[in-house]
Amino acid sequence: MDRRFLIQLPVTADDLTTAVRVARVIARSLSFHEMVECDEATVAAVDHPAVRHPAFCPQRLANGRRCLLRPRHDGECTHRLPQRARP
Repeated sequence: MDRRFLIQLPVTADDLTTAVRVARVIARSLSFHEMVECDEATVAAVDHPAVRHPAFCPQRLANGRRCLLRPRHDGECTHRLPQRARP
């Protein structure tokens, strides 16, 4: 029997923007491990757990992977995060 288990790690934040940002950071920091599906990361309010907000763009790319940019981002979808310019 091939069973899968979902690990839920409660992390609290004071607003949705911060919660999504933290979810993205946690997911990306664990993305080196093949068991972590960071593109599936979502955020939900404590009092409305069924209403989930995606941390990443829900769009699928041609290769079947999901875009790793923020939901409702500008520009084309990609599975690579853009490099920040160094000062």
